[in-house]
Amino acid sequence: MQVAKPDYSEAKIVLAMVGLPARGKSYLSNKLMRYLKWLEYDVQVFNVGQLRRSRAHRKAQQSGVLEDHTSSYFSHNNVEATKLREQIAEDSLEMLIQWLKKGGNVAIHDATNSTRTRRAKISARVAKEKGMSVIFLESVCNDPAVITANVALKVSSGDPDYKNLPREEAECDFLRRIKEYEAVYETITEPHLSYLRITDVGNEVTLSRINGYLQSRIAFYLMNLHVKPRNIFLSRHGESQFNVEGRIGGDSSLSERGLAYAHALPELVRNNIGDAPLTVWTSTLQRTIQTAAELPYTKLTWKSLDELDAGVCDGMTYEEIEQAYPEDFANRDEDKFNYRYRGGESYRDVVVRLEPIIMELERQENILIFGHQAILRCLYAYFHDLPQADLPYINVPLHTVIKLTPKAYGCDEERYTLPIGAVNTHRPKPGSNVSHGEVPISTKREYFGAIA
Repeated sequence: MQVAKPDYSEAKIVLAMVGLPARGKSYLSNKLMRYLKWLEYDVQVFNVGQLRRSRAHRKAQQSGVLEDHTSSYFSHNNVEATKLREQIAEDSLEMLIQWLKKGGNVAIHDATNSTRTRRAKISARVAKEKGMSVIFLESVCNDPAVITANVALKVSSGDPDYKNLPREEAECDFLRRIKEYEAVYETITEPHLSYLRITDVGNEVTLSRINGYLQSRIAFYLMNLHVKPRNIFLSRHGESQFNVEGRIGGDSSLSERGLAYAHALPELVRNNIGDAPLTVWTSTLQRTIQTAAELPYTKLTWKSLDELDAGVCDGMTYEEIEQAYPEDFANRDEDKFNYRYRGGESYRDVVVRLEPIIMELERQENILIFGHQAILRCLYAYFHDLPQADLPYINVPLHTVIKLTPKAYGCDEERYTLPIGAVNTHRPKPGSNVSHGEVPISTKREYFGAIA
């Protein structure tokens, strides 16, 4: 049977960022967008800086006039530039509201929104729209090392504002820009506003007037984030007896080659993690527990990591399923994400089941997960922001460790495949030769947005 997408049409939230430059606003915006999209909310980030750069770029192309967007442009004493910046912020808000009216659920206004006056304008404008609410998310950072790293990232990652400036000069100018904002910055103290204040990305969280299911969900997710460097390792269990026989589900033990993979893992992991602390997570099924058996790390077993429940088809081959349930087999190929096995689960059900795992992963540092094909596809799609329609076709081969390193705008990825043979259990999307797990993923920041 096919499972219907949840009806989120009543959810209409404007999430307005607040904070000085280089305080992680865009990081939080993009993390939240990725999480809510994974849960099938329609989410979009409206970045005011992108809109400013896009309009300046268009103007330069059309008239040859290059706008000066160095620190003086952001001075509150620069009356003309202040008007232009206010207009761009208001235009971005209008674009955002129109997008929500067309069916969006959560629109993120990624800007400094650093004065009471600006926040009052946003609140007043959103209040005119029936069924819309606004939450302010203030990102405060008091850690000089984090600010310095953010400034360095800003000027070294292709920001057009500093395209032709030497790095040292660009850093000095950006620090002057921060000073201009600091001169007028007002932290949120307005008692009537709904807001979250996050200090040093999760060290301290303040909540005020957070109401309803979706607002609470957003708040809980943001409370679990941190920016400490860490790696997340994903690996399927070693090849199992059922893999060899072409059967799905079950609780079979490892094959000889699967046991060889388990035996080779300690050296592979040690070579890549060194002396860093690591926690190993497995499902409750014996093939993942056997795979992790020789690793000398703390181990936790999660029922939530068990493989997608194939219901009445558990233990069958795909040929047997096609013969016994031809209509179901065809329906699954037509919409694999939404297809639910008789008496079992769909990929959509698994995503819901894995939400507590995602929350805990965001709280943790180095984690190695031994899971199953469907489970790791769902987790991989979360970290790489892949669409649900592609999720069931991500290629997660056996005897391969995938190393994910979370960055500000995505995840870097490395794969380590051990030279131990295994069956190929990947079934590509009907009519497609693309394996989404092998597509290069970009972690670069987008500096130009839509022009309006």
